[in-house]
Amino acid sequence: MRVAAIDCGTNSIRLLIADSVEHDGVVGLEDVEREMRVVRLGQGVDATGRFAEEALERTFDALDEYTALIQRHGVAPGSVRFVATSATRDAANRDVFIAGVRERLGLEPEVVSGDEEAALSFAGAVSVHPPHDGERVLVVDLGGGSTEFVAGTAAGVEAGLSTDMGCVRFTERFLRSDPPTDEEVDAATAEVHRFLGEVQAAVDLASLDRVIGVAGTITTITAHALDLDQYRPDRINGSVLPLGVVAAAATELLELPRDRRASLPYMHPGRVDVIGAGALIWRTVVQHLGEVTQGRVSVAGTSEHDILDGIALSVVDRLVAESAASLPE
Repeated sequence: MRVAAIDCGTNSIRLLIADSVEHDGVVGLEDVEREMRVVRLGQGVDATGRFAEEALERTFDALDEYTALIQRHGVAPGSVRFVATSATRDAANRDVFIAGVRERLGLEPEVVSGDEEAALSFAGAVSVHPPHDGERVLVVDLGGGSTEFVAGTAAGVEAGLSTDMGCVRFTERFLRSDPPTDEEVDAATAEVHRFLGEVQAAVDLASLDRVIGVAGTITTITAHALDLDQYRPDRINGSVLPLGVVAAAATELLELPRDRRASLPYMHPGRVDVIGAGALIWRTVVQHLGEVTQGRVSVAGTSEHDILDGIALSVVDRLVAESAASLPE
């Protein structure tokens, strides 16, 4: 069963074309194509409430490429799901975006709720790192406009919250200097702590056993901590690092001037301007988790599998359910 998933976030738009596979009764995915383009769809949305024309143009150019790949690999129209997240929920001219997607793919983009976004992120992250019996795992999906916190066990999701903090949003709100000033860092950190208070009210952080970080900001910080000579998904995926090492790597990226960040061999050009804010958010989150769990959570894992995989798995689940419903009784 071949499916396609598109995740259109505030900073990037990503495509996964995959075949469903089954091992020991568990359905998984085998990649056919996995692509990412940094298009900054959320450029200026926090300030203007609207998509910028150039941001829409970049996004539609990437979508044209993805449409061609989907057709080339023979994915049926009913086996494609397009999920749009934070920026699309906020933009006043989102109808222009929706019409552009419909024109290219022939389907409606789904602007999912924060709760569903969190559940999809959890499903994707734990698809290759399943919780042990009785283990409570927190998945943190740090995006451009929002960050999802979702906790669960082997039985599934227990609680989650989507927050309006992300690397693009915080760069535009707080970190305007190169490198950011102490005052800018302090203001942004205080805002992260405010959001973490909201998270704590929705998710019992103190009882966690493990944390997994997903999405490009966190994988890039992990690449920096590992001192890779290039972006290596095979080294990044599944890596586990002490919280102190993660925080130190995040601090280095936050404090580096732009030209130094741009020269790092694992840094995607589209992340250069916003990685500092993402690093600040992730540093503050992991430090907070170490404190509230009284050291029980002492390491952070990183997964290359995230909401994109969750979207693809949701398509497989729907197709299986539809096939079962069509069988004669």
